Amino acid sequence: MLNKYIALVPARGGSKSIPLKNIKEIAGKPLVCWVLEAAINCDQIAKVYLSTDSDLIGNVGQSLNHEKLEVISRSPDTATDYASTESVMIEFANSHDFENIILIQATSPLLTSKELEEAISIFEREKADSLLSVVEQKRFMWKLTKENFVRPLNYDPKCRPRRQDFNGALIENGAFYITKKNLLLEKECRISGKITYYKMPEETYYEIDELHDWIIVENLLLQRSRTNISKEKNDIKLFLMDVDGVLTDAGMYYTEKGDELKKFNTHDGKGIELLRQAGIKTGIITSENTKIVENRARKLKIDHLHQGVKDKLTVAKEICKKEEITLSEVAYIGDDVNDTELLKKVGVAACPINSLGAVKEIPNIIKLQKSGGNGAVRELVDIILCSGNSINTPFAVRKGCSIEGKKNP
Repeated sequence: MLNKYIALVPARGGSKSIPLKNIKEIAGKPLVCWVLEAAINCDQIAKVYLSTDSDLIGNVGQSLNHEKLEVISRSPDTATDYASTESVMIEFANSHDFENIILIQATSPLLTSKELEEAISIFEREKADSLLSVVEQKRFMWKLTKENFVRPLNYDPKCRPRRQDFNGALIENGAFYITKKNLLLEKECRISGKITYYKMPEETYYEIDELHDWIIVENLLLQRSRTNISKEKNDIKLFLMDVDGVLTDAGMYYTEKGDELKKFNTHDGKGIELLRQAGIKTGIITSENTKIVENRARKLKIDHLHQGVKDKLTVAKEICKKEEITLSEVAYIGDDVNDTELLKKVGVAACPINSLGAVKEIPNIIKLQKSGGNGAVRELVDIILCSGNSINTPFAVRKGCSIEGKKNP
């Protein structure tokens, strides 16, 4: 069956301004993963292809482990600094069957699956041959003349309009393009024939080419993620925690008599109190089994305490069943490999900054700035309740989860 829509994401390894930028982590995940996930989560897209000349980039794509995604190699001729993106598209089109191609640029991580879905609807409704993504900018534009003077392009200086009365101009942001395969091969251009457009939010104007673009876009991604948490905070009904490395600093302390001690953080305790005031239940799931944790849980009025647990996911499911909620309504903070299965299933997953690498690599996990036993739990509480100042916390949320004409992506 011929695929009606496929997505092609070119991502070469030869970036000069930011080395290997396509897999450099931004706001909690490799740059290219933002657009790959947007394409994968778009129902109308049947197949997503990551075209790369780099094994490192290919491995990052493969790590998403999704049946819709296929990593393909591109020829050396299409991976140079001067090769056009069209050359990548044409090489691909000559060896794959599809009706329409959606070119998505990895350097536009603000793109969402919802925007792709809406753009496809416009493309079909308008019966267009091509579509490009744009932003509207209310800027007064000028053109340089041959005499090295300038002249206005979109307004009359004698009648300078107020911003609220100014229509502005549509600017190509380079996020994505849709075109028919037959026209791509005939015209050798990503847009041709009857061209329509999809207007994206103004902040999506930025495409990552230089370090200053990176800083701006990362802050936008972080702000968006925090906003998503704000919108969805009422979805969180249960806040679960590990102990060692989360509520404690993972240190093992003993008295001269051999009695075990643990160091907890008073700010975490206050955070748990704030959750209770907000009507969010709390729970501890730990593989250890000590009287210290039992006493701490009692003092904090923890709703669910489970110690000596080997299978944390199963226990979490049992708690959910008792509370009549789903795992998507659970937030969990863990730091070690025995937490990974549960972290992959909950609605909001987070880890302290000193967590194991395998935990930090979990897709969309919130990577907190504080370490275990030093306020990491409170930091996550503040994010969920939107009462903290951690606006620059580098994280991406599980739910939801640009200028053309520059160098070849």
